[in-house]
Amino acid sequence: MKGEFIIKIGEELITYDNYNDIPSTFDNVIKFNPDWPEAPHTQEDHDYMETFNDKLQALMEIERASSN
Repeated sequence: MKGEFIIKIGEELITYDNYNDIPSTFDNVIKFNPDWPEAPHTQEDHDYMETFNDKLQALMEIERASSN
């Protein structure tokens, strides 16, 4: 998934343009901004956009785990 994703590791803010490049361990999610499909949206676009929250929640789980 393409977009702008800013992750904090230690004191460093790292920007990723591909969700799949985000490492499996980090300290904080700073920005989660996936690229949205252009309107009008097809059903495939809607199905794709519905995955955004699950992907953000997966990152939040990593963040919560790193704070323990």
